Amino acid sequence: MRLRSLIVCAILLALVPAAPAFADDPTSTPTPTPSATQEKLEDGLALSGGTVRAIVELTDPAQNAPVAKQAAADSVDVVLRPESQPFIVVQGTAEELAALAADSRVTSIHRDRAYPPTAANNLTQIGADQAHAQGFVGTGQAVAVLDTGIDENHPNFGGRIVDEACFSAVEAGVESLCPNGQTTQTGKGAADAMTAKCLANGENLCEHGSHVAGIAAGNGGVAPGAGIVAVQVFSRVNDESVCGEASCLLAYESSLRLALDYVAASTQPIAAVNLSLGGQPSEGSCDDSEEGAIFKPKIDALLAKGIATVVAAGNEYFEGTSFPACITSAVAVGANDDSDAIADFSNRGAGVDLFAPGVEIDSSVPDDQTAVYSGTSMATPHVAGALALLKAQSPQTPMTELIDKLKAAGRPYVYEANNTQVTTPRLDVLAALTGSAPQPPITQTPAPAPEDPDPSDPDPEPDPSDSSGPTPSPVPSESSPTPVPLPTLTVTVTVTVTPKAPATVCTRGTAGTRLTAKKWAVELHRSTGKLPDATLTCYLSLVQKASTVFPELTKASTLGTAYRVLKADKTNRAKLDAALLTGWLNWAHGTNGTTTLKSAEKVRLTVKSTSAALKKAAKSVLPK
Repeated sequence: MRLRSLIVCAILLALVPAAPAFADDPTSTPTPTPSATQEKLEDGLALSGGTVRAIVELTDPAQNAPVAKQAAADSVDVVLRPESQPFIVVQGTAEELAALAADSRVTSIHRDRAYPPTAANNLTQIGADQAHAQGFVGTGQAVAVLDTGIDENHPNFGGRIVDEACFSAVEAGVESLCPNGQTTQTGKGAADAMTAKCLANGENLCEHGSHVAGIAAGNGGVAPGAGIVAVQVFSRVNDESVCGEASCLLAYESSLRLALDYVAASTQPIAAVNLSLGGQPSEGSCDDSEEGAIFKPKIDALLAKGIATVVAAGNEYFEGTSFPACITSAVAVGANDDSDAIADFSNRGAGVDLFAPGVEIDSSVPDDQTAVYSGTSMATPHVAGALALLKAQSPQTPMTELIDKLKAAGRPYVYEANNTQVTTPRLDVLAALTGSAPQPPITQTPAPAPEDPDPSDPDPEPDPSDSSGPTPSPVPSESSPTPVPLPTLTVTVTVTVTPKAPATVCTRGTAGTRLTAKKWAVELHRSTGKLPDATLTCYLSLVQKASTVFPELTKASTLGTAYRVLKADKTNRAKLDAALLTGWLNWAHGTNGTTTLKSAEKVRLTVKSTSAALKKAAKSVLPK
């Protein structure tokens, strides 16, 4: 359930029976050729059986109502039909989605994916305190925070919340976080982060949005005079197989699209949209990916209206950026610490536009409290707030020029990424406002680059008899105690009342050692391996972001479900799943390279893959 790039498979529907076009008048809507129909469906859609929540893209908004009506008449569950939008959202089987694809008014169908929030004296480091002293506070501008809502009565916001909205998808096991319980709500109170649905076991799952808003435009934030447009875009998911714990928050693509359109239509003077969330990591631009092709025009349209889209680069310790930061017209933000070093968890590389403080940032959380969080989620609102200051200073200057001005004024970080020297500016808002020369460059200490085992070594694996632990024989039962996973917002919390135990940002490991499926099964079996449960749970969450198979076709979100995938060997597809999970776990553990894994996943997603093709794909990704 994440946003990711998938290549459309031209043979997906070879085993699906033909169906008539959906149309009010069948004679007026000719059925496309089989190949055209097949190309409309995303690769692997509904491959695992059952129903799938999918976005049905339409030729134009006028087709919204008639296509939805016809789909409902043919017993397809229409779960969302936004007015004046060129798409609807349905819950359907492979056969039902194939029938929808045969309608000439339908241009494509793909999963409605969702993804989670990405989880120092920061103002002094970027010169914001001096900027405030000189009168630069962002008055007359606003920052739109698309996140988990906001505590509208928190004293940190001082009555500067100028608008609220909520777009929160629902389906089985997924609840709306809109206070009215519906999928859409606008106006005062619509983004309230203090509702009952935000609470779980005494914790507020919706803290993230208030924290981000506080950094961007709170009383102690970067732009303390700016307004805040708070938009709730998350849903509450009550599914351990998806969350790795009882409940978590995820933002569906359909919700994000509606939220971006809402901001684009707003009459508020908005300088920036803040997206402190992220999906699949990408080594380069994702403009041409399926999701990129949908979101880039929206980001471009906002930019043309003078609104920047500022996105977290991701916390995977990856030389690249996560979606949608990988869209070239977005402003991708990585994190640095208070010693002017790139944070060890932060993504980096040529795709990152700016670094900003993101380690141990103190800001507001619901119930009039504050907390200390770390992550590129925290770095991103520093940049969004800085753009509000620049636009307030020069409201007629095109946003593209303001972004360039901010980048040109930043302190250069010089480092290696993808075997190339990269220079990325660290935010210095005072220099941008005053026209000062950038501070001297800082050469970053090379990050510990994981090394792949010597390919000439025929057996780089540890011997099965070493101290990693015995190979477990029984499969863990569903009643086995569930390990305590990393918090959804992987942060160090120091809430005013009783501080929680420290937790690190969930990021890739640095071991760079390839383990076999057998060895990973040992690690995943409770208390038999060397790696702690929290680390393994983190690895599985990274796998879900990077993979196109897990968990959409195969559940592997918890230690128990992942263990069963690794031990399954009854069919060639199950063997390929075990090989893929092994490969992705090795990647999460620190080994480099994903090209072979992604190629093997294409084989797994193809309905007509032969036994030989499945075996070959499995062999290609197993440790040599």
